[in-house]
Amino acid sequence: MVSLNVLGNVPLNPIDEIFYENTGRPRDVRTDEGSLTLSSLNRVRIYKANVSWNSRLFDLEGFYRTGHYHWGYEGDFFGLYPEANYGPNVDIYNGVAPVGFEFHGKRSLNGLKVAFGPELWWGANPAVLVKYTRKLGSLNVTGIYHEDLDEQAPAVSSFAVPVPPTRRATLHVETKVAGFGVDLGGIWAGDTRVGETFQIVDGTSGSYRIFQDQIESKDTWGGKVKLTLSKGRWNWYASGAAMGLVAGGGADYTQTFTGWRLKDSGSGNQFNVLSGLTYNMGSWQIAPNFLWQKPIEGPIPGDVQAPGRPRNVLDDPFAVRANRETTAGEILITYDPTPASWMYAWDSDMAEDASLAASVGICVSQPSHHPGCGDRDSGRRPYHLCLPRRPPGARPLGGACPHHLQIQPRPGHYRQPVCRRCRAEWGRCAPDPPCYGGDIRFIMNHYKLTAMAKINDWGPYDYHRDFNLTYPLQLMADLSTTVGRPQWFDLPQTRLGLRFTWRSLDQYSPRYCPTKVLNDIGEWVCDPMADGFSNGSEWEIRTYLHFNIGM
Repeated sequence: MVSLNVLGNVPLNPIDEIFYENTGRPRDVRTDEGSLTLSSLNRVRIYKANVSWNSRLFDLEGFYRTGHYHWGYEGDFFGLYPEANYGPNVDIYNGVAPVGFEFHGKRSLNGLKVAFGPELWWGANPAVLVKYTRKLGSLNVTGIYHEDLDEQAPAVSSFAVPVPPTRRATLHVETKVAGFGVDLGGIWAGDTRVGETFQIVDGTSGSYRIFQDQIESKDTWGGKVKLTLSKGRWNWYASGAAMGLVAGGGADYTQTFTGWRLKDSGSGNQFNVLSGLTYNMGSWQIAPNFLWQKPIEGPIPGDVQAPGRPRNVLDDPFAVRANRETTAGEILITYDPTPASWMYAWDSDMAEDASLAASVGICVSQPSHHPGCGDRDSGRRPYHLCLPRRPPGARPLGGACPHHLQIQPRPGHYRQPVCRRCRAEWGRCAPDPPCYGGDIRFIMNHYKLTAMAKINDWGPYDYHRDFNLTYPLQLMADLSTTVGRPQWFDLPQTRLGLRFTWRSLDQYSPRYCPTKVLNDIGEWVCDPMADGFSNGSEWEIRTYLHFNIGM
């Protein structure tokens, strides 16, 4: 299957300046005969494609921007092969990932899986992953080997910064002992970083002592154990991990019992312990969860004197990011009278058949040593995670997870074409100032309405988070009608719609320009920090018509 994208007139002044179709904007290039405007760039492109080959001994799946699932439920205990379904983000940042192939063995090759390609997930290096699962008595044993073949091109989003090539191998054993589910795993990773140097800083501000150490072979090893127990109304789990400085895997993409958000980050350079339980009472479920983690080597303070400097993932063998020292807890309360259509499933918006389902999660996070502190990620940003929200450019001290609320009411019988979803989050940008946000989706017959509101929250792009660019208030409403039944997800379909977006602006917002002043070289520039000016605003009304023609 191949889908093509055909561009017409591309808007030049949208409120969101980055979008998939902006590659068709006119561009001026220099030639020997002067400036030349190119107005027909990328008018027809392959939007997405997939191919499959089913043989007696194997199935082969190829994908280009169509996504794939993870291997977390198939023995990938350390998350080496993540899920790659990015929704509208692939269009927003004009990415091509995921692109590659998956090989699934059958018959004599049963249990063998191979994934290979130039970018299997966003920011991945060209790589090959080989997984083999075998049952040995009561044990399910899985081994995975991952080898990066080359370096990736520059990142299209700071959420997926390509790191230097690495190789990793894991071994996972799953079994049951006395009613307990037992998962044991070991990882060997990052031997390409052995011999590299890194800094360690001791002392207090103004009197730091800077040391230099070196990655050793012992830093490439890590281990993890997980226990689960289900008995009547109760479900319980506990897990712990000890990961060497460069023994990094991936995040935990699986769900244990319910929709908890506190999970193992999979990073190297840490010890962690997690535990949670659920108690079911008819249609209700109460589920507390707990996380403690601590890096083996902590982050370098942002005010360290030369020759010290904060670490980053490109220039140093490791960095303290998601594995920063944290103690956190959450409690999740769920009402779901039809658990067969689980509301924490990825497609619950479509599959949930209860007349009313709801959940609320309260999360409390207390970083225990360096509050909210961590190293830099790419080394190219003007902030350090130890800084407060002010002055501009500093990263906010976010907790481990935000509070969240989700309600899914469906009036009438669930087979009728009526469905709704309301969702809210708050506290993600805390503490200065706290942020709030929510969205609602409504579908009836051929009509679809989506609306969103955010207070003191970041804008839609990753660089807004990178530089802590926020808006006091953001509002959006989108009403559309389709040929056929509307879909929850923005999949290609013929659709006519109207979208309204409004934002207020202050000194921490992009494009806020209450007045202009002369700079040092005599140019008039915006002064967003000028006193005595009220908030600004920007808005957009957009009509659109999407054609989707299947052949």
